[in-house]
Amino acid sequence: MPPATTPDISDQALLNLLTTPPPSTIPEVIALMEAIDAILPPTDGLRWFNQLYLMVTRQVDLHPPGGQWQSPIWLTRLDVVFANLYFSAVANFLGGETIPSAWSALFESRDQPGIDRILFALAGMNAHINHDLALALVSTDAELTVTPAPASPEYADYQSVNTLLRTLMPATLNMLATDTLGVLAEDTGKIGRVLAFWDICQARNLAWDFANQLRNLPTPLQSTALAAQDSLTGVVGRAILAIQ
Repeated sequence: MPPATTPDISDQALLNLLTTPPPSTIPEVIALMEAIDAILPPTDGLRWFNQLYLMVTRQVDLHPPGGQWQSPIWLTRLDVVFANLYFSAVANFLGGETIPSAWSALFESRDQPGIDRILFALAGMNAHINHDLALALVSTDAELTVTPAPASPEYADYQSVNTLLRTLMPATLNMLATDTLGVLAEDTGKIGRVLAFWDICQARNLAWDFANQLRNLPTPLQSTALAAQDSLTGVVGRAILAIQ
């Protein structure tokens, strides 16, 4: 759903930023996320998803298991394609274009008071992983002529990212719940509850499986499957934002 009113100054600046050529490298992805963070005010729920995504992307980029990835070209390309789906969703929303229901849950609530930062962050992760990740996997595998398999270097790297994320998420969400001086700003007791409700590694594993299913479906059935997944993801996003 497009914005109900003319974009404010920060939205217009954000739209201008996102209508430039999309990033093609991880440093460019990180730089764009940093620019988004500089534009969005603390009252904007999108800021907290963007900050979570930025912190996680930096950590994944800096800490490959054993010092290196098994399939670095594939993983880097996947991360860039994946991030650009997020940037496109924001740009389409601000430009009044149709966006997935998965993203509407966050965008429609981004200025709503009383919602914890960590809930905005998790609602964004829900949309990005449950809706976008399978699409990024299919696109990247096709572009690089990769056939995914459980014993492949690509799958090993994918699971290594899962292991890293499982460690990062609680600490990262805790950082979002503090202000710039490190003083507790929100109830961190929710972190365990929301991570029990929505598990990032389980969501990533389901996205891998969903991508494999999409590859084997004819185009009309792909559209049907994606629409059903999008609708369900939107429902989950709204449930996350309503957690008390």
